[in-house]
Amino acid sequence: MTMKSFILLALLLSSVHKTTAAGSAAHRCFCQVTGNLDDCACDVETIDSFNNKEIFPKLQKLLSSDYFRFYKVNLNNPCPFWTDHSQCGLKYCAVKPCTEGEVPEGLKSSSYKYSEAAGQDIEECEKAEKLGAVNGSLSDETRQALQEWKKHDDESDRFCMLDDEDSPESQYVDLLLNPERFTGYRGPEAWRIWNSIYEENCFKPYSVKRPLNPLASNSGLCVEKRAFFRLISGLHASINIHLSARYLLDENWFELKWGHNVSEFQLRFDEELTEGEGPKRLRNLYFLYLIELRALAKILPYFERPTFHLYTGQPTEDNENKNLLLELLHVAKSFPLHFDETALFAGNKKEAMKLKEDFKLTFKNISRIMDCVECFKCRLWGKLQTQGLGTALKILFSERQIEAMPNTSNTNPSFQLSRQEIVSLFNAFGRISTSVRELENFRSLLSNLKQ
Repeated sequence: MTMKSFILLALLLSSVHKTTAAGSAAHRCFCQVTGNLDDCACDVETIDSFNNKEIFPKLQKLLSSDYFRFYKVNLNNPCPFWTDHSQCGLKYCAVKPCTEGEVPEGLKSSSYKYSEAAGQDIEECEKAEKLGAVNGSLSDETRQALQEWKKHDDESDRFCMLDDEDSPESQYVDLLLNPERFTGYRGPEAWRIWNSIYEENCFKPYSVKRPLNPLASNSGLCVEKRAFFRLISGLHASINIHLSARYLLDENWFELKWGHNVSEFQLRFDEELTEGEGPKRLRNLYFLYLIELRALAKILPYFERPTFHLYTGQPTEDNENKNLLLELLHVAKSFPLHFDETALFAGNKKEAMKLKEDFKLTFKNISRIMDCVECFKCRLWGKLQTQGLGTALKILFSERQIEAMPNTSNTNPSFQLSRQEIVSLFNAFGRISTSVRELENFRSLLSNLKQ
């Protein structure tokens, strides 16, 4: 063999090796991310196409509007579970709150009275008082008791804890200026958060150790507990995708370069590097997507009411955004293979109610754990996404109240969402939708990977 032939053969073998390695790199992450999903009549490919072509572009446009980009949150709540709690000193963990002048007037609580819906509520209250309503004869103690009961009723419907928006500690944050991305927050502190969620607040067989796989046939978990675990696992997967997709690749005097870190993605999802768990986590992301998509389809009647407004004090933009919102929800409703939530909490009524209450309390506990996250940027997005998922669950299991809305008054609706719940619901789904979209990017990058 001549030297020239030898070199050509070496180059050919090198090319074949690189192609095989690249193909195997993509395969090891996405080997199980295809076909039908467990407990669902849907497949991954249908979700990919529907999300990337129909949902993602409309949702991103909606989330850039003032109503959805400004989120009021209390990032100073104390951790309720452990005392050795410190704050992250990394500069990328910081959150920049809005100044008073940056928040649209219509969003501030003091301006709520100027909204059309609020005006109608006030008119109805005044009519009720003229008709001899008993409010005037109630003592301050009784009024306080009634308010506490109403607050209790509202909270009993929720699957998560919400911040008190009237607290002086609560501040508006512009989500577009404080994006979710890699901050450097990792190690024992971050591990403790997820360990607390999985080991203490997640349904699983006690014999199973992390990385968890309670979906195995011998796990003995009912469909509800499997669903709970898959929601948390899917949320965890989604967050890891965001951190891998918006990673600080380079930092110098002139610019910060954020982008896709393929190695970081592989560490979290490669089948070999995660002992077989990575691809399962990605499948759970799709399960979470179906749950939140189903909630959007079911909540359409709530937003279709003429009295509902995405009020920011800018009438033209507010009307355009409501039309965009309704268009998005109609698209969500048109999805052909929705998750069937009636399969959950079915069977024996007493057992189903007990299981549903356990489900709710456990998820509320997870939402409280978010106040223990030491990185403020991570805490912001953790709180928002758990609140969003909690709101989706509240919607899914309030079907009768939502159906009864046309027959109830504005002052005593059968179902209600706060602005905090609405903003978190759509932004949380925006994160999941972005994760599904980013998987297409990582598939491409891994397929072209040179090893």
